[in-house]
Amino acid sequence: MESIENLSFETAMAELESVVEKLEDGTLDLQQAVLLYERGRALAAHCQSLLDATELRIRQLVPDDAGGHTPIPFDAGTS
Repeated sequence: MESIENLSFETAMAELESVVEKLEDGTLDLQQAVLLYERGRALAAHCQSLLDATELRIRQLVPDDAGGHTPIPFDAGTS
């Protein structure tokens, strides 16, 4: 099994879908199910981390009229 940190979003998501299918099948023994569940949790966390990093790359915070900050698309603030 490849290290999760090296997986692309698409590959990790495909593996996560496969993990869910196997767990839902109900044919695994308890030890296999627990190991697969742990891998699935790690895959889900990796996918979320990649999504968060991507969102940060395309958004920036700009001051708003209320004294706070509003996220806007990165290229919308450059004109």
